[in-house]
Amino acid sequence: MARPDDFAGRRPHLVPLSDEELEARFWELAEQIVQPLIELARTHTSPSIERSVLMRMGFDSRVCASIVSECEKRGLLSHGAGHVVLHCAGEWGVEVRAAGARLASGEGWETVEARWGESGRGAAPRAAAGQRGAGT
Repeated sequence: MARPDDFAGRRPHLVPLSDEELEARFWELAEQIVQPLIELARTHTSPSIERSVLMRMGFDSRVCASIVSECEKRGLLSHGAGHVVLHCAGEWGVEVRAAGARLASGEGWETVEARWGESGRGAAPRAAAGQRGAGT
């Protein structure tokens, strides 16, 4: 079944926009589209999902279980175990797998507490709407 071409009728509101305005509009709409997914992911994660994320980052199941267990104890699952590892890797200037190994051995959790506080409280404020690449 062919869809009738209605592009000419749907585009008049875009014609007067500059390239910069079109790009800004694109990111605004993209944010509106993914916001429900982000909220769903934030409120509906689980230890098994977080272990799966870490496994896809290259960690073995023992390391994954250790990191996720500690994140769960500290109330950090909503931030994402992978996010915790990425943050630590950036702070320490090491590869992701080295940061994960350090966390799995029980070291470095003070860096996590400095970022998110004890029991996940004290998270950095969200980026202003429209900014990409910043997260909690």
